[in-house]
Amino acid sequence: MARLIRTEKEVEGRYEEVWIVVDEDALDRWPAGPLTTVGQRVPRVDGLARARGQALFTADLQLPGMLHTAVLRSPYARARVISIDLEPARSAFGVRAVIGPADLDQLTDEPGYVGHAVAAVAADTFGQAQAAAERIVVEWDVLEPLLDADEAVRQESFVSDVANYERGDFERGLGGADVVVEAEYRTQVVVHNSLETHQAVCHWEDDGITIYISTQYIWGIRASMADHLGLPPDKVRVICHAMGGGFGAKNSPGDYTPIAAELAKRTARPVRCALTRREENVAAGNRNATIQRLTAAATTDGTLVALGGDFVNAVGYSGWSATTEGPMKMLYACDNVRTTQYPAKLNLPPMAAFRAPGFVEGTFGLECLLDELAVKLGIDPLELRRMNYADSDRTDDRPFSSKNLAECYRRAEPHWAKRDEVRARSRGPWKHGIGLASQIWYGGGGPPSYAWIRVGSDGRAQVVTAMQDIGTGTRTAMAQIAAEELGIPLDHVQVSLGDSARGPFASISAGSSTVPSMGPAVRSAAADAKRQIIEIAAQRFHLEERVLDLRDGQIVSTDGGSWPLTEVTGLLESGQILGQGARGPNPAGMQVLTFGVQVAEVAVDVETGEVRVDKIVAIHDVGRVINALGAESQVEGGIIQGIGHTLSEERIDDPATGSILSRTLDAYRMPTIADVPEIVSELVDIPDEHLTNLGSKGLGEPPIIPVAAAIANAIRDATGAEIRSLPITREEMLRALREAEAREKERRGAAAAV
Repeated sequence: MARLIRTEKEVEGRYEEVWIVVDEDALDRWPAGPLTTVGQRVPRVDGLARARGQALFTADLQLPGMLHTAVLRSPYARARVISIDLEPARSAFGVRAVIGPADLDQLTDEPGYVGHAVAAVAADTFGQAQAAAERIVVEWDVLEPLLDADEAVRQESFVSDVANYERGDFERGLGGADVVVEAEYRTQVVVHNSLETHQAVCHWEDDGITIYISTQYIWGIRASMADHLGLPPDKVRVICHAMGGGFGAKNSPGDYTPIAAELAKRTARPVRCALTRREENVAAGNRNATIQRLTAAATTDGTLVALGGDFVNAVGYSGWSATTEGPMKMLYACDNVRTTQYPAKLNLPPMAAFRAPGFVEGTFGLECLLDELAVKLGIDPLELRRMNYADSDRTDDRPFSSKNLAECYRRAEPHWAKRDEVRARSRGPWKHGIGLASQIWYGGGGPPSYAWIRVGSDGRAQVVTAMQDIGTGTRTAMAQIAAEELGIPLDHVQVSLGDSARGPFASISAGSSTVPSMGPAVRSAAADAKRQIIEIAAQRFHLEERVLDLRDGQIVSTDGGSWPLTEVTGLLESGQILGQGARGPNPAGMQVLTFGVQVAEVAVDVETGEVRVDKIVAIHDVGRVINALGAESQVEGGIIQGIGHTLSEERIDDPATGSILSRTLDAYRMPTIADVPEIVSELVDIPDEHLTNLGSKGLGEPPIIPVAAAIANAIRDATGAEIRSLPITREEMLRALREAEAREKERRGAAAAV
């Protein structure tokens, strides 16, 4: 029986209440641990297609008569268009349409950052479009940009309201402390640099529009573009068969999709609008910079009595302000916490979600501060974290649906115990050290999400849902779940996804929510199909349904009877068994979170400032693991991306003009395989007994969160240098070493004076 309920949905730490229809029949959770297919190491079902170049990405799409777009973007961080002449572009060779600020809301005559879209040209080739765009004549009134985040706070230039939070009495906590540490931490702007740049191909047909797009949210694009175009949603078809990276930046249509849609409408031809690599580094979104002024206070026994901070998020011209203060509020059992978050609006390119937005930056500050506190207290850093373990969500006193961080700490002990051994490797200028950091993040997903399963006479199953696989292996995980529930071989399951016209609604692939949102719906659909098969088998073999099951492609009876599945499904001939499933609600009154700890081993050349990461051990609690091989890949990918964020990646802006100086990959330093350390991945793999019929939480974002803090803490262990700014370039490392040397001289001088 269907039941209408109101429940909570979370993505990237942002909550909303939603109405959903759920079925009364709940599935029992599978037993813990690896099963026949689920929990095993399974290569990606589409791996060969991707390796052979057969997977169809939006970038590969070539439609008959397709036009190409070039976008004229503002060269100034803040300006007004006094006049614009589009005619020279319209008369250029190969040009089919030109649009400007008067034609589309996404084109502006008052740009607020370098890269803001002003006009666009559609031509037969991209080269022709580029040449025509360069002919557009613009007279500019260049204005003074606001580029400093602290100055934006002083001017109260914000993208949203200032967020204040307090529990307990922060000042009273400080007054009762024996040790107080204060520090300022800064993190830089990082850009996503997806291998497949942001792009869309739009084609008007059948009184509607088809949008091929590299996206993390097919249904979000459908809704946004239907609203933008004034169309019924069913007149907007969105397709994304394969996607070459997004990391949070491809959740919305951007400016390129409305531009392509408008030009396609004017030309009556398909139009591609794709960002170049240079545009990708300017106008595609970024992880914003932060300034964190933090305080931690404790008594001599290690009890945290106060945590506080002012967090300045340099959001840019638009976007949303991520909860950089989240780890400080949520990770430890501290009674007195006070935070203020300032969402600074600047004349810089807009922020976009980037793999655990806010928590990567906030964890760097908090976990480094905690290590500084541990040094002053003379308490082992791991022990200090254990002493302040939170058994419930302290922000609203909700119990956790599950938490196995203590088990993560226990498993980290053998690696943490190697501190003396690691330090003993120090030779000459190379100093070795070890550090750790904890992780907290969301990842419970939520409803609604739906799936269908079709079983034909050949006993093979097809999963149908209009979700997207953003390169994380979700297609494989869904096939495993269906195969496990149906009791059939994995290679007898096909997953069809990526088309809003050919499958039911599916959730966004963001916030570590894809598997926990979609997996339960797929399992429910498989269970529905299995129930129907067993009903038919019971009639065919004159047995009761309760004595029958499906295992290994066989219908088996408790009395020892066994028949191939096709002996039943073969009766259908052209008929089909159709199963349907929906994702149920999250547990009421509980907080669903992921947890973990990482231990890093580093080496530092104190003469040159070179930092080398030798090893990272990542231990995470994300509920049930669906694909052990895919999960390890997620951990490795997150850590590698985190190493880039920690040591080298930085968008460089001109502090006077706001121009972006690092527009190419030779200027923006991403890690290479030579920078990848030994990575040891260990997942606790304990299903969350309160969360859906799977007990799985998301893994996409947790691995990147503690990387920077673990590396910085290892550097302190090796050298005594306190890292308070990212990235840790050689220059930053040498500066920190000089400060550490000065502190040591001052300490020795004070000791000698005594």
